[in-house]
Amino acid sequence: MLIYHVMLPEAWNARQSGEAITADSLTTEGFIHCSLAEQLEGVLERYFTGAPKVVILEIDPDKLSSKLVFEPSTDNEVYPHIYGPIDPEAVIRAEERQLRPGG
Repeated sequence: MLIYHVMLPEAWNARQSGEAITADSLTTEGFIHCSLAEQLEGVLERYFTGAPKVVILEIDPDKLSSKLVFEPSTDNEVYPHIYGPIDPEAVIRAEERQLRPGG
């Protein structure tokens, strides 16, 4: 089973140095928000409607050195949360997706 993390292209471009990947939520909430494949479209609609493009990271949880916990979040739906940085080797693919026409 793969999990997914969505980020803005600027943040992804700044982190393509081969170092571990973080997110602002790691500092503010203690974990990096992720989703399962079936939750991805809802996450994009709820949190990224104003963004012209996003980068969707496809992550292999077996390659994470940080703790992965499935916890209730939005509407009590259970989401994967990574309690630490994402190891670069855990990222199987990074797909840039255009969300808004003209973006």
